[in-house]
Amino acid sequence: MLQQILRRLMATIPVMGVVAIAVFALLHVTPGDPAVIIAGDYATAEEVAKIRSKLGLDRPFLVQVGIWLGQVVRGDLGTSIFSGLPVTTLIGQRAEATVGLATFALLISVCVGVPLGVLAAWRQGSWVDRAVMVFAVSGFSMPVFWLGFLLVYVFALSLGWLPVQGYAPFKDGLWPFLRHLILPAMTLSVVYLALIARMTRASMMEVLHEDYVRTAFAKGLEPRSVLIRHALKNASLPVVTIIGIGFALLIGGAVVTESVFALPGLGRLTVDAIVRRDYPVIQGVLLLVAGMYVLINLVIDFLYAVLDPRIRY
Repeated sequence: MLQQILRRLMATIPVMGVVAIAVFALLHVTPGDPAVIIAGDYATAEEVAKIRSKLGLDRPFLVQVGIWLGQVVRGDLGTSIFSGLPVTTLIGQRAEATVGLATFALLISVCVGVPLGVLAAWRQGSWVDRAVMVFAVSGFSMPVFWLGFLLVYVFALSLGWLPVQGYAPFKDGLWPFLRHLILPAMTLSVVYLALIARMTRASMMEVLHEDYVRTAFAKGLEPRSVLIRHALKNASLPVVTIIGIGFALLIGGAVVTESVFALPGLGRLTVDAIVRRDYPVIQGVLLLVAGMYVLINLVIDFLYAVLDPRIRY
């Protein structure tokens, strides 16, 4: 098993190399020049050329790719064009807010979505099943920014229970940290909660018609034991896949939520970098998110063998 894990980890290296080159190429073929933005509207062509030379943007494309890949291999993601700080420092300053938000939203999605899906499958065709499906469809259809403003109006402005915006780091205490993340996490979790609920329902409905589940009911076992120990365990593979991919999507989809609630996370960092054409910051964040996708998919693959002993690598 350990040998297989090491083999799979080594296989991620060329994948990340292809991703890095693709990210670098896409950013440099898009319109816009950071040198022009830095120089300002009234700069001369000579001033813009000097800035381009200083940033290395006048070098051939392949040379720029080679220099950047060499820095990445050494753990150096470059330096921000505008702030002058290392990209790793900027990511480190913003990572806590985004990871905390994504983790909190994932916990809400799993703790609510899985029980709702199990209940809907168990009560198939009843008003409970229809209510869960209406909620799931509504969650898919609801714009994130609209839901965010609605929650702010109800829980922050009308009731005054939670702060409107801002962020408290974890070092200030657990409750202040969570208090500023409750509304953003609820906003971000609705779509994935609905997705997990629908996937759990579909998987459970297939399993509940299997012979071993009917046998367990015939033996007189409690419905809770049958649903959790027999049905849910065997229906968990597609659910685990959605949960794993959902965590990566939550990090990538936090841009709108962080903008609505003024959270200093990676989403806002990326938006600011795109507006300013800050290539090193955009490349660093995209490479980090792509790496998380690859690692999470690797973890999901090996969780399959844990959940289903019939799967062997």
